[in-house]
Amino acid sequence: MVDNRQNTNLTMRTPRSRVKGLGASGHGASHWWLQRLTAASNAPLMVAFVVVIALMAGRPYAEAVALMSHPIVALILILAVISVTLHMRIGMQVIIEDYVHDKGLKIVSLFANNFYAVIVAVSCLYAILRVSLGKLV
Repeated sequence: MVDNRQNTNLTMRTPRSRVKGLGASGHGASHWWLQRLTAASNAPLMVAFVVVIALMAGRPYAEAVALMSHPIVALILILAVISVTLHMRIGMQVIIEDYVHDKGLKIVSLFANNFYAVIVAVSCLYAILRVSLGKLV
């Protein structure tokens, strides 16, 4: 008598080893935590950012530059830029991964998202460093 069923017992691999590496197991949790961490850090950093902008309102240019030249103010602005752009990049990455189904378009979109986030961060950081350090940068 011939058995036409596939014999899955011929392999010595366990069910876990057959599916290991397939799917997104392990990546979602780190993105989720990083998204929450940046969201939590954005709250106080944006309050500080608004306070700095409010303090510069109505001041002459030289006084505004002097305020931005203070190391604590520059540090707050740098941390805000890093946190906001990282939060933006992760958020858009999740949206792209969830809603863009064409593989080629997804890769291009993820590349464009990363490129945009880096350009925004570098531009902002350069401007902050340029103003806070004077003409050294």
